[in-house]
Amino acid sequence: MSKIEEIRKEMVAAMKNKDKARKEALSMVLSALKNAQIDKREELTEAEENTIIAKEMKQTKETLESCPAERTDIIEECNIRLAVIKEFAPEEMSEEQINAEIDVVLTELGIEAPGAKDKGKIMKSLMPKVKGKADGKLVNQLVAARIG
Repeated sequence: MSKIEEIRKEMVAAMKNKDKARKEALSMVLSALKNAQIDKREELTEAEENTIIAKEMKQTKETLESCPAERTDIIEECNIRLAVIKEFAPEEMSEEQINAEIDVVLTELGIEAPGAKDKGKIMKSLMPKVKGKADGKLVNQLVAARIG
């Protein structure tokens, strides 16, 4: 079952339960997925669905971080939205898993002592492997730490 079908089913359940906040959060994610599908003009792959869901999660976190403290309505809405999105988001990779992928990429590229000039090559090989499964900022920080 695709994420679109899963989310649509959950949305119907939320409407039956009169859970307006959950229904709205599901609706937002569903529309993002459908828009991407329309743009692509064919079914989305699981990786594409995960990328879109991760993007929605990131945007919601950014909204939450930039929201003034006195706007409790927006903060509450973002927290509900994040909880709903997390149900459908792919499991994030841990730092250990990302470091293991970095080791694999370094081995594949034959780089024993990575320097600053190697960062582009490393990131180019690494990002497709972790896309949608790990935060890009965290991956960048871990690669930078390896380069030293």
